[in-house]
Amino acid sequence: MSENTTTEAGLRIGHVRGVTLAKWRRIWAERYTEPLLVSEVPDSEQLDGLRDGSLDICFVRLPIEREGLHAIPLYEETIVAWVAKDHVLTAADELTLADLEGETVLNDPSGIALDRVLGGAVLVVPMSIARGASRRDLRYRPIVDAETSQVALVWRVDDENPLIEEFIGVVRGRGANSSRGRAAQGPDAGAARKATKNPDRRDRSTPTPTSKGQAKRRGGASSRARGRRPR
Repeated sequence: MSENTTTEAGLRIGHVRGVTLAKWRRIWAERYTEPLLVSEVPDSEQLDGLRDGSLDICFVRLPIEREGLHAIPLYEETIVAWVAKDHVLTAADELTLADLEGETVLNDPSGIALDRVLGGAVLVVPMSIARGASRRDLRYRPIVDAETSQVALVWRVDDENPLIEEFIGVVRGRGANSSRGRAAQGPDAGAARKATKNPDRRDRSTPTPTSKGQAKRRGGASSRARGRRPR
């Protein structure tokens, strides 16, 4: 296994089909100068790039063989039946696994599989794959009792590339001024965070100036109140 110890080339990220990185890529570009080198990988090869060192981090679908790997589960996806638009299954808004009995069921969203779907087969995939294709000749329906597909972020235990921790922070929603983020480690980061947290805070050790007239009026009213006798 090759070992990545430099960061000049950027962070090499793989993802299985259906995972969208647009938001995270935008946030990364706002905070860091190193590029994200993103590539799609087949589900059947989702760990290959991590094992051979050609990827630093990868968005995969669980379950996986986790030996030597860190994994952070991110979210779950609904499973759908993807069929031709005139297939009988499109008559229902939702399906169950029992509805697929007797159908030719496929699980690989390759071009060949889609050709077979147009011929009457049923392709069972995570919803993001069907939704992302936007094909007018196909329709998808959620399978309500199918086990969901879980997406996770995975990287090698022995990879000490500091950009990995930075990217994990972006995915987890960590702010730019987080003490764990490299973007917040500059010499003035602490003062900047303090000012940002409470920019209008006043120094309470300095009394608020009061005019002599105000002091006199308050003082007179107080004296009269103290000198008043009950009737």
